[in-house]
Amino acid sequence: MTSKYFDKLLAEISKTGKPNIEDNEYISQFFIPINSTRNSVLEEQDKIPEYLYFINSGFMRLFYYDQNGEEQTTFLCSQNGFIASFSSLINQTKATENVECITDCELLKISFVNAKQLVDKSEIFKNFFLLMFEKSISLATLRANDLASLNADQRYQKMIDQQAHFIQNIPLQYIASYLGIKPQSLSRIRKQAIK
Repeated sequence: MTSKYFDKLLAEISKTGKPNIEDNEYISQFFIPINSTRNSVLEEQDKIPEYLYFINSGFMRLFYYDQNGEEQTTFLCSQNGFIASFSSLINQTKATENVECITDCELLKISFVNAKQLVDKSEIFKNFFLLMFEKSISLATLRANDLASLNADQRYQKMIDQQAHFIQNIPLQYIASYLGIKPQSLSRIRKQAIK
């Protein structure tokens, strides 16, 4: 396996343990490289998700349509991260969210069926996928806690401190939605932060 497409994924997997030659072969066998354009919706709300996506480059989000037809962003992700409607993918139930490319993206995708095969075949992948799904649950819980306990200014400041690359590369209406702030309120907060 020599393709540059797999280098970043291999580096992420290596953080949980050292893959052997067989594990490396599984990566190129089960993960499919794809390029996707800005604003492409790869998985749709109310359909059973098929794939887990690893981002080689670009920015993606999860969002759903609320009862008023407004988009609500629930998750933002960038290079070296995984994205899917996680609980729906694991349980193979209808997705509550859409998976969208915010920018042009280079991705690796793996089907749910193949991910299960990898877990059965390889202890490295079993541990890796477990940690990855645990991280997704942890991030969702942390966001819920922030929405409940921090005010709008604090949530924005926390993103500046911890995820400034999101603010620099993702449209403000998505940032506002993710932070639970009206776009006009975010504009006001940003202006105050610059002063």
